Amino acid sequence: MMNFLEFAVWGAYLTCMGNYLGSAGLGEQISWFYAIQGIVSIFMPTIMGIVADKYIQPQRLLGICHLVAGAAMLCCWWMGMQAGYGQELPNKSAFIAMYTLSVAFFMPTIALANTSAFTILKKNGMDTVKDFPPIRVLGTVGFIATMWFVNCAVWDDGGFSFTLADNAYKFQYTYMQFFVSGLLSIVLCAYCFTLPECRIEPKTGHTSLSEQLGLNAFRLFKTRRMALFFIFSALLGMCLQVTNGYAGPFITSFKGNPEFADTFAANNATLLTSISQISEALCILMIPFFLKRYGIKVVMLMSMFAWVFRFGFFGVGNPAMPGVLLFVLSCIVYGVAFDFFNVSGGIFVDQECEPSIKASAQGLFMMMTNGVGATVGTLAAGEIVNHYCSWQDGYLLGEWQTCWFIFAAFALVVAIAFAVMFNPEKK
Repeated sequence: MMNFLEFAVWGAYLTCMGNYLGSAGLGEQISWFYAIQGIVSIFMPTIMGIVADKYIQPQRLLGICHLVAGAAMLCCWWMGMQAGYGQELPNKSAFIAMYTLSVAFFMPTIALANTSAFTILKKNGMDTVKDFPPIRVLGTVGFIATMWFVNCAVWDDGGFSFTLADNAYKFQYTYMQFFVSGLLSIVLCAYCFTLPECRIEPKTGHTSLSEQLGLNAFRLFKTRRMALFFIFSALLGMCLQVTNGYAGPFITSFKGNPEFADTFAANNATLLTSISQISEALCILMIPFFLKRYGIKVVMLMSMFAWVFRFGFFGVGNPAMPGVLLFVLSCIVYGVAFDFFNVSGGIFVDQECEPSIKASAQGLFMMMTNGVGATVGTLAAGEIVNHYCSWQDGYLLGEWQTCWFIFAAFALVVAIAFAVMFNPEKK
């Protein structure tokens, strides 16, 4: 239940926010909205990891963070509602401030949820490599559930309804996606205080200032293997938010082309991209087999090459048959691209560090991937997209194929470099 709600909160807006920002007068700042998630991930997961290691039990801190994140997200919904459907936000600065506050407290919850899950599993004598992935898959199910909901849900003068047809009042195009996210955050806050206790590891003997501040997780960089792992985590993290930020506007942009305007895919971009999360759910279940049989290097290489295909298929596909099949293939390989990196990486970090710094180490992994990597990658992707594409009549139109091929080439270079340089211990 914790994992289901954790990712349901994110799925309500992550892949469709770009469509709303375009109508709210913030279309050219889409990359910044996703970069904000990365910027706060540079320091917030680490700070909250320190707090969870030393002061507040992780499952309780998880609830507190969701309370703040949910309240701020509901403020975003309120400001959008005051502006009205399809209208520019009168106070863009306040909207950005509330959004920033929300994601600043949401991003650490991913690492806190992992820490809570690993602690509870071990406390009950379970194997994290074997038993965590089937639990984590419920998070993906939650993400899919809210994606489907906001894709089909409509609130207009006729009341609340569901539809797959073209409708400007679908939640995926409006501020209502933020209401769904904020409400679920409040629900998860309440649920977190019913979770089993995750006691803080008692500290014995003299501790240095760096240990008191929780900065000792950074000593993992002294080991060449771990340093390379974190560096390549940041490089691969540059790919994480690219399709989250631009897949929706890209697929929806085909509505601006009369040839594709009435296709199912162009009018249901959020539903189509949810295939990515369905694939993710299935791929999570394969992680124990691949990790134990091939090890972290091969698993991460599979993720890196999957990113090449993820971007490449978007570059050559379109919403009509047979081109839409390439969109579907792009969504299928996303499961390998995301899970074999994010979930396996979290398990690898948990296995490689001491119990006293596990929460801090998870925060460090989060900082390198969703922080440093995602920030640089998203801003770079935004510059590329804004260079080759522009907003016209509510759609982001331009040379999308060039953009996707640039992203694919980057992922290919990272994969080759990782294959040559990273050599973990054989266990």
